[in-house]
Amino acid sequence: MHPVATYTIITMRPQYRCMQAAEINLEVLGLRFWTTVITILIIDQLSKLWLAGKLALNESIPIIDGIFSLTYVHNRGAAFGMLQGKSWLFLTMAGLVVGAMIYYNYRYYAKPWGQYAMGLIVGGTIGNVIDRLYLGSVRDFFSISWFAVFNVADMAITTGGALVLLYIFINDIGSEQKV
Repeated sequence: MHPVATYTIITMRPQYRCMQAAEINLEVLGLRFWTTVITILIIDQLSKLWLAGKLALNESIPIIDGIFSLTYVHNRGAAFGMLQGKSWLFLTMAGLVVGAMIYYNYRYYAKPWGQYAMGLIVGGTIGNVIDRLYLGSVRDFFSISWFAVFNVADMAITTGGALVLLYIFINDIGSEQKV
């Protein structure tokens, strides 16, 4: 059968109209989600490359004296330096989180800000995974005197996590439509 005729027959059948609508929704979902992932990934990696070229390891430049500085460190553990040397654990957890978020994003119709929140988490997670795979540690550089040293990926993961929790509390997750 000629491709144009096939398309005409398919679009005339109601059951295929639903499939077309689902494909359009997947495209919109993918655009919001993946745009956020890619944007965070680019900002994270470029900021780490830039800072690594400007500062030596463990060097610090005060921005607001005694409060905020740029301090280039390598973190081999989790937040606050916990679980040093357990990269296999972080990579496994990262794979599970990224896989679950991608699956959820494409399986269910999440509201746009839920898609952005999941994109923040996935983009940040992939940014830190890249560091762990190539360097064996994560490059951190934002330093607040009373807090830990962190990076753009960490901010994205934290912000995305808070938004996902808010999303769960505000929305009835079980009522979301499958795509």
